Amino acid sequence: MTPLRQRMLEDMQLRGLSARTQEYYVAAVRQLAEHYHRSPTQITEEDLRQYFLSLANEKKVARATATIALCGIRFFFEHTLHRDWTTLRFVRPAREQKLPVVLSRDEVRRVLTAIRIPVYRACLTTIYACGLRLLEGAELQVGQVDGARLLLLVHGKGKHDRYVPVAPALLAMLRTYWRTHRSPLWLFPAPTRRGLAHSLVHDGGPVTDSSLQSAFRRAVQKSGVSKRAHVHTLRHSYATHLLEANVHLRIIQDALGHRSARTTQIYTHLTQEVRATLTDPLTHLVDGLC
Repeated sequence: MTPLRQRMLEDMQLRGLSARTQEYYVAAVRQLAEHYHRSPTQITEEDLRQYFLSLANEKKVARATATIALCGIRFFFEHTLHRDWTTLRFVRPAREQKLPVVLSRDEVRRVLTAIRIPVYRACLTTIYACGLRLLEGAELQVGQVDGARLLLLVHGKGKHDRYVPVAPALLAMLRTYWRTHRSPLWLFPAPTRRGLAHSLVHDGGPVTDSSLQSAFRRAVQKSGVSKRAHVHTLRHSYATHLLEANVHLRIIQDALGHRSARTTQIYTHLTQEVRATLTDPLTHLVDGLC
């Protein structure tokens, strides 16, 4: 490890950034250096300007990717190299107007029942039923389940913890699944090759996010659902289904761990869009009857 990277890691640790955020920030600076084939200390402010333009115009990266790159690079130059550059304060990734994909309740059921390996099915079911992010679900520990109060303690992004309610049926499923492996730590321990068939065998760590993504992708194909769904689609679906059931937006915001209500409000557009698509067909349906 270079002294420069070590310095950046120490700065991020002092700032209280999570291990996952540190990985993303280091990767962002590494990709910048690889783009110019030189040390980041030799990169100029104009180089940064052109780099962010290339991300937007040539690579056409998603807003989330561009935001991570900006945050990582900004941290490095401002806090590790102490450079006060206007460009770092000026750049703002363009907001995307796309609404997230949402599965219907029946589509969720079809996808989850298409998963045959118990650890993947149990974990992905929990991700949907509690509205979790991928890593929040994959890295759940046994001690985070409060069965007496029907609550799940979730370690969210940026070290922000929250409690989410657990349905009695989900709690029963989790208890039944846990008895198949009895890991003292992980709720969803990663299976070994043999453990895919014999769930009592695991390697001591949690199930990986990549294996969950692969399992979900295969299940979507097998289920016949044609939407471009990913694991995070389960979280979007959870929020939308709660809103359609008339759960208050603030309660959904707390369950999702959103700091701002504006982030949660996107789901109101989703439900309104669904209702709007019904208006015309329903009008034709009752034509001549009323």
